[in-house]
Amino acid sequence: MLRLAVIVLLLANAGYFAWSQGHLRQWGYGPQEQAEPQRMNQQIRPETLQILRVNPSKVSAAPAATPSSPAATTTTADASAPAPAEAAECLQAGVFDERQADALRTAAAGLPQGSWVMEPTPVPGRWMVYMGRFEDMDTLDKKRAELRARNVPFDRAGGTWEYGLSLGRFTSDEAAKRELQNLSNKGVRTARVIQERPEAPGFTLRLPAVTDALRPQLDALRSAMAGKTLRTCG
Repeated sequence: MLRLAVIVLLLANAGYFAWSQGHLRQWGYGPQEQAEPQRMNQQIRPETLQILRVNPSKVSAAPAATPSSPAATTTTADASAPAPAEAAECLQAGVFDERQADALRTAAAGLPQGSWVMEPTPVPGRWMVYMGRFEDMDTLDKKRAELRARNVPFDRAGGTWEYGLSLGRFTSDEAAKRELQNLSNKGVRTARVIQERPEAPGFTLRLPAVTDALRPQLDALRSAMAGKTLRTCG
């Protein structure tokens, strides 16, 4: 029985093969042919179709010329990037009195317009707790010894206040009088408050943007700066 089944399967396979290959078409058996004649009719001059060969050297060179390649992008970015701004430094000098400021304005007149400005900077008054004026150096030395014994610090008064001693300098009359009271509590009796310097107008020279190109031109200011030097703005 098994032998019969095997024979039937072999015959069936042989028959399918003969059918699929069209060997039974003469007896009316065979697969249906697949054809699309309408596509052939739609072709336009198929005899003009040509197959072109690609030049390998042109294909390899093409990416280097395209803007999207990294080298081209970098070159474009470098060309379009703005030039870095020149570094500038702010410098100033002062304080100058009115006479010195006038001389400095004259010297700075040759600098580029807008490169400098003279800013008002009033000089505050100053008060001093003062002892003196003593007749001679011997009297001055005796007073120094007394102050040392009382542990009171002192300094030279200077200027037109010699021979005398300064027991402290202050930016207001009130502050000087408070110190005088403290010294009185320590036994200092002959000191008094004086105005050492009245409030006066002053000026500061300011150069807000000094570049390397402007720096050599600043030499013209040196003779009018009354010994003062330019420093970084603060």
